[in-house]
Amino acid sequence: MRVMSISRPGERLQLIERPIPAPGPNQLLIRVRACGVCRTDLHVVDGELPQCDYPIVPGHEIVGEVAKLGPGASGFGIGERVGVPWLAATCRHCRFCLSGEENLCDKARFTGCHVDGGYQEYTLADYRYCFRLPSGYDDVEATPLLCAGLIGHRAHRMAGAAERLGLYGFGAAAHIPAQVARFQGQRIFAFTRAGDRAAQTFARELGAEWAGDSDERPPEPLDAAILFAPVGSLIPLALRAVRKGGRVITAGIHMSEIPAFPYSLLWGERMVRSVANLTRADGEDFMRIADEIPIRTTVTPMPLDMANEALDQLRSGDIQGAAVLVP
Repeated sequence: MRVMSISRPGERLQLIERPIPAPGPNQLLIRVRACGVCRTDLHVVDGELPQCDYPIVPGHEIVGEVAKLGPGASGFGIGERVGVPWLAATCRHCRFCLSGEENLCDKARFTGCHVDGGYQEYTLADYRYCFRLPSGYDDVEATPLLCAGLIGHRAHRMAGAAERLGLYGFGAAAHIPAQVARFQGQRIFAFTRAGDRAAQTFARELGAEWAGDSDERPPEPLDAAILFAPVGSLIPLALRAVRKGGRVITAGIHMSEIPAFPYSLLWGERMVRSVANLTRADGEDFMRIADEIPIRTTVTPMPLDMANEALDQLRSGDIQGAAVLVP
């Protein structure tokens, strides 16, 4: 089978051939139909996540079909469509796992970081951490649901009942929670990198009533803001944009250094909170939402061997929505 793998941080992915693996206990062998390209994959490739193992096959927005079941695997049948997310495994017995906070498990393992992901023709996954996907999305359209959707859902929930919601970094991650928020009656204010008119137009097309540069003040104070861009300097800007008692939610797994800022920006019971990974409950909740709400995922299919080009386009902001690798 064909595999796009990286040997060490900072290198380009290499196309190699490997034998199709056999599933072990509790594993599914999955024929990959499509795999989304996520900003977290950039962090893996650039070596910004020190917990990751190398060599590694990136990719954690995997849609495929079950090709074989390993010993003890159940819940899915041969040929059934399945989704594989970022969370690959947890210890299942620590205080976090037992309290519904398995996303914080110290021994958690992640797809495309600790175990090989979806930039290949077949992959292995623990059936207990896989999801059934809504039938209203084809394979390519469904891939962003597995990270942009899931992390966006968790961040959106943390933002609370915000009438005026700001989204910083309007791209593959933000475009899904924006639609959910609009469906629920929230007002969306979108922030992009300076001068990115295409992203601002994209945001307006998806229901944002205002879109502007990230250093601009919105026309009225926000109740909450979610940061999808991994840029630490956005935190003071978002704090400046939210009202007293407002929340700033950081949704990325990695962020550049946060600059010093005056306490007056935080004062007034404003809050900054991070989102860490996801739980299986998040996945189940969001898949129900995605089945009920007509979410439009914006995707650009690309062949597997163009993984490096897809990552380059994501890094430069030259792709709207999400790139999706199709083996």
